[in-house]
Amino acid sequence: MWKIQHALTKLYFAQLNMSQLIVLIVISLFCTTAYADKQARGKQVAFTFELGNCLACHVIAEGDSPGNIGPELKALPSRFRDKVQLRTFIWDATQFNPYTSMPPFGKNGILTAEDIDALVDYLWTVP
Repeated sequence: MWKIQHALTKLYFAQLNMSQLIVLIVISLFCTTAYADKQARGKQVAFTFELGNCLACHVIAEGDSPGNIGPELKALPSRFRDKVQLRTFIWDATQFNPYTSMPPFGKNGILTAEDIDALVDYLWTVP
């Protein structure tokens, strides 16, 4: 299967002219940079008191003075089906547990949708 995919990829790129190839490279570099910026923003949201302040309740790698109310935030792909489920949980954890102490960050307007998306992208990568 891998050999077939490799051959098809090679054939596709062989049909591109130089300007098309440069455009694809620039787009891929831009997307990589944008994703890294989004992850950096997510880390800022998690670690900043005025924003998400996840460290008040959770241990997160590289975080100072973490709380111990909630579970450690690591290896989230093993605990959530996908990023959508994690985002839904952060948006309103009361959907999963009406007695949770975790605030509904999105539902109550504590964080913007963009900040929650960035937070999810960051947390998803914490080993």
